[in-house]
Amino acid sequence: KMSRGTLDIKSKWEMSYKGLKFLASPTPFRHLGFFSEQASHWDFIEESIKIAKRSIKFLNLFGYTGVASLFALRAGAEVTHLDASKQTLAWAKENQSINPDLKNLPMRVIEDDALKFLEREEKRGNKYDAIIMDPPKFGRGPKGEIWKIEEMLPQLLDKVKKVLSDKPLFVILTSYAIDSSSLSLGYALSE
Repeated sequence: KMSRGTLDIKSKWEMSYKGLKFLASPTPFRHLGFFSEQASHWDFIEESIKIAKRSIKFLNLFGYTGVASLFALRAGAEVTHLDASKQTLAWAKENQSINPDLKNLPMRVIEDDALKFLEREEKRGNKYDAIIMDPPKFGRGPKGEIWKIEEMLPQLLDKVKKVLSDKPLFVILTSYAIDSSSLSLGYALSE
């Protein structure tokens, strides 16, 4: 809706990619609720899970509005979607609800700090076959926990390693607006 040349940020519009629907809306952070450059990841996630021909447990850390989670869900994975923001988790649930074929499929949607969640999953012995994570440069957990990627990425990757199954399908790490190159992220992930 336009009002005196400004966009009403409460408005949402429906988008779709390869038959999967999701909502877009301008946010205070100049995002639209999805990152189109991650479409290649969505394709990879869905195809990898489909061709695995086995039960796959998928974990989306810093899951935002859940588009990657929906592609994993559509491919048949058991999905756990985690973010620290109640608003984006509500948006992820809304994105699931507008897809009739996915509407009633189980997707665990959890509000939590990623590091604390991974610690508990390790203690419970829960393992995941496929993990995607898109940690921010800086953020806050639901109880005010502070996240700084330069300081905490090694700890995050160590915890991810501990919840990775014996037969992992993939681990995807993306990050934006950081002071290091994609090579440094690649080296951190390979370790």
